[in-house]
Amino acid sequence: MLRLLGKSGGLSLEVTGLRKIMAKNQVDDFLFGAAYYDEYILPHNLERIDEDFAMMREAGMNVIRIAEFTWSTEEPEPGVFNLAHVDRALEAAARYDIKVIIGTPTAAVPSWLVELDPHVLAVQDNTGQAKYGARQNMDIVNGTYRFYAERIIRKLISHTAPHPQVIGFQVDNETKYYDSCSPDMQKLFVQSLRKRFHNSTDELNKAFGLDYWSNRVDAWENFPDVNGSINQSLRGAFDEFRRSVVADFLAWQADIVREYAREDQFITHNFDYEWRGYSFGVQPAVNHFEAGRALDISGVDIYHPTEERLTGKEIAFGGDTARSVKDGKNFIVLETEAQGQHGWLPYPGQLRLQAYSHVANGADGVMYWHWHSIHNSFETYWKGVLSHDFAKNPTYEEAGVFGREMANPARGGRLVHAHKNNRVAMMVSNEALSALNWFQLETGFPWGGTVMYNDVVRRFYDALFELNVEVDIIPVNAEVERINRYDMVLTPALYVAPQSTIDNLRAYVEQGGHLVSTLRSFVCDENTTVWQDAAPHGLADVFGVSYNQFTRPDGAVTVSGSAAETFGAEALIELLNVDGGSSAGGVEVLGSYDHYAWDSHPAITRHAFGQGDAQYIATLPTPEATREILREAVEHAGIEVVGAAVAGTVTVRQTITPEGKTATYFLNYSADEVTFASPVSGEVLVAPVTIGQDGKVAGSGAVAAGDAVSAGDQLTIGRWNVAVVLS
Repeated sequence: MLRLLGKSGGLSLEVTGLRKIMAKNQVDDFLFGAAYYDEYILPHNLERIDEDFAMMREAGMNVIRIAEFTWSTEEPEPGVFNLAHVDRALEAAARYDIKVIIGTPTAAVPSWLVELDPHVLAVQDNTGQAKYGARQNMDIVNGTYRFYAERIIRKLISHTAPHPQVIGFQVDNETKYYDSCSPDMQKLFVQSLRKRFHNSTDELNKAFGLDYWSNRVDAWENFPDVNGSINQSLRGAFDEFRRSVVADFLAWQADIVREYAREDQFITHNFDYEWRGYSFGVQPAVNHFEAGRALDISGVDIYHPTEERLTGKEIAFGGDTARSVKDGKNFIVLETEAQGQHGWLPYPGQLRLQAYSHVANGADGVMYWHWHSIHNSFETYWKGVLSHDFAKNPTYEEAGVFGREMANPARGGRLVHAHKNNRVAMMVSNEALSALNWFQLETGFPWGGTVMYNDVVRRFYDALFELNVEVDIIPVNAEVERINRYDMVLTPALYVAPQSTIDNLRAYVEQGGHLVSTLRSFVCDENTTVWQDAAPHGLADVFGVSYNQFTRPDGAVTVSGSAAETFGAEALIELLNVDGGSSAGGVEVLGSYDHYAWDSHPAITRHAFGQGDAQYIATLPTPEATREILREAVEHAGIEVVGAAVAGTVTVRQTITPEGKTATYFLNYSADEVTFASPVSGEVLVAPVTIGQDGKVAGSGAVAAGDAVSAGDQLTIGRWNVAVVLS
């Protein structure tokens, strides 16, 4: 852990242990609410807090999040504290029996702090010194920042922890390292390398290949600025170190909070994802699994398109990742959109559908960002539950439909604290992400490519989603015991894989597992140094194939075979050779390249090894072909998919409730009414309803809550609608 050496003394590396995780690792009841910023409207002399909280209760809401991003309000001058707006919210919450999550305010710094020390603002990779004004632009290893951040955290948490309405704390907000490459950050990075390589520059140079282009380092004191490096081993190590700084930062805050928190309060954090205008893929700047160790309950922010672009995929990927951070435990959606940005105003029925989608993934809470739309500044038009006039609207009304259903102990209340029993896992890697953003698939250089690591991850994840195959997300360093829980493990573009991971996957296949790996897997070691044998390193005998050549298909190569209809190869083709030493039974070729220059090389193979088998996909298939390839792979692995027969018609997801029953969610992400044969028998717990344009229930569906359903019965679900059957 990084230890502060005084207000202006910077930080140093020190190995310490985390305090114990608190006993509170599950919420009591389903949390439904929003972030609440009374302080944003107080300057306008608006007295709304009682009206707001009464409206929340009417909508079935029971929780708010407050206090984050308001450091300058809470400490307007150094050492002068004003928590009046916090007290005001807590007092009102008590009047209306609304629970409160306190957010530490450290993700946006006050101007006086920058005036005290301009180096609080990060020196960033491409833009130089950050300018004051935006949030999340500070250097989280700066000693001045840490000193004053600790002071405001202690002041706020010591003040609020005793309050009976406070159920938990959110440390910071969507923390990342903000591209910091400050002298402090680089100094700490060099310290970490000295420790990692036993103070030997020779070991460093050898591991990172620094003889290339005279990049050799022969004295730690002369370590070059990392920003100019063309060596991905070094750049990747810097990214990995900065991700560890994020994990340390959250652990540091959590340890402070735990000094004041009660045993019945929890600590969480709102992780987010790679942003492409919405939550898309693995977060480049945070290792969720590492950073999540400091938390009692995992939290997440999931934002996604709606209207005609609502698919459920972003909700599912975000939820599957959040649930997997704490190895299957329930999580809280701390932020998701209500009205959101332009083009995201939900159609009637979509808000309710989205909320149940989160519950289907294992969420024990759904909270909107935010309650009322802000009247000025940057996020004026990232709209909340209420618009700028504070009046009830269709979004508010529909939120209330869901809120009241979940507040009913006989209905939605039975869906809380559920768990999953998924048979498929997807292994992801921040290191592979960093490496393939540099060595891009189509070019091998940090330019010219269009397909990045997360594109491959989402190509394969989305295909499984479309097949109604549910997935857990596991880290690249997962222990073999965790891997062995699954019938099938998928490794999309696992370019960086340490020997320990390769050994674990070998053991997994030997013991009966089904491994499915894609192009650019098992190429480099943990230092992003290419292994010096044929790829896939250490697993050629497991897959029964190897390769040492590859090229870009450029639209000229198709693949045909039993795994899928003929499709065009995308991004890259690896020219596989069947290993002559493969085990008895040989290699099953599931697809071959249709090109006169490459038709002797398989494109998709499967090979029995030990008690299991390993499948290799040597190119990037089209989305349709990916779906067909994985359909066959799942069937081959003997995995029973309850929603297989209705895939493409309705999305099916399942949880196991605390009473030991199976909740089957039927989610219709389309503008069309769908009818299908139910794959399960049971009681309708949540029925489809028609939401009118006013956001209120305008009619019921073909089945009602409490109705019995038998497998094979025809179920009809209207557009943008949901049903839940309890078996």
